[in-house]
Amino acid sequence: MQEAAAYAGYKTLAFERRGRVLQVTIDRAATYNAIDDDMHHDFSRVFDEINNDPETDVVVLTGAGKAFCAGGDATWMQAMIDQPGRFRGIAPAAKRIVFSLLELEKPIICRLNGAAAGLGATIALMCDVIIAADTAVIGDPHVKMGFVAGDGGAVIWPQLIGFARAKEFLMTGEMLTAERAERIGLINYVVPAAELDARVQAMADQLANGATWAIRWTKTVANIPLRRLAHELMDASVAYEMATNLTADHQEAVSAFREKRKPKFSGS
Repeated sequence: MQEAAAYAGYKTLAFERRGRVLQVTIDRAATYNAIDDDMHHDFSRVFDEINNDPETDVVVLTGAGKAFCAGGDATWMQAMIDQPGRFRGIAPAAKRIVFSLLELEKPIICRLNGAAAGLGATIALMCDVIIAADTAVIGDPHVKMGFVAGDGGAVIWPQLIGFARAKEFLMTGEMLTAERAERIGLINYVVPAAELDARVQAMADQLANGATWAIRWTKTVANIPLRRLAHELMDASVAYEMATNLTADHQEAVSAFREKRKPKFSGS
């Protein structure tokens, strides 16, 4: 792998290139790659930049360290409770993350090396092929934080596993093992952790050595219903999530998380 020097100005993403394959690594390992303002901003622009990168035909997205992406950073969430205008300020970027990922023509493989939660799970599931280590887990625990699953989970989960299962997992916030996620069709493959790199590289090489424009435009056509659905749902999704940012239950969940205790929800 060689460093992809063309990608400048990113604070939370690292880039390496192997031939025509670009690996993007979520790079906040000390926080289990939790999302903060900087990462949210980085994700809101990176897929557009990759789409316009003439040196890249295939993308691999992964996380540094033990996790893929643990979802929202609790300190960041508290800051948005304290200053609700900060949440309003990120709403356009929240939608742009989803839209730009679904508009990316180049195939993107998720190398699911560890836990993916909340927005981290959404980003993983909106990739084209998800290959997970057998030690990984995935889920959308927004509700456990007193939050609506508004950053794209309500868009992608029902399309992959149907409404009944999707609503169950989104309403309970349950985390799934990689093996169960594969069994129900949420992800493509689960492999022993020691074999993850080889399996991801084989898939990346297969795509990189294929008919580039046939592959890109096949993906583009397949994503038309997802893009349409995202544009139909994301305004309401982000608005409902913004509304729950102001609830007592969300504050209780954030406080409980930071104090390492179980939340006591009041329904308010």
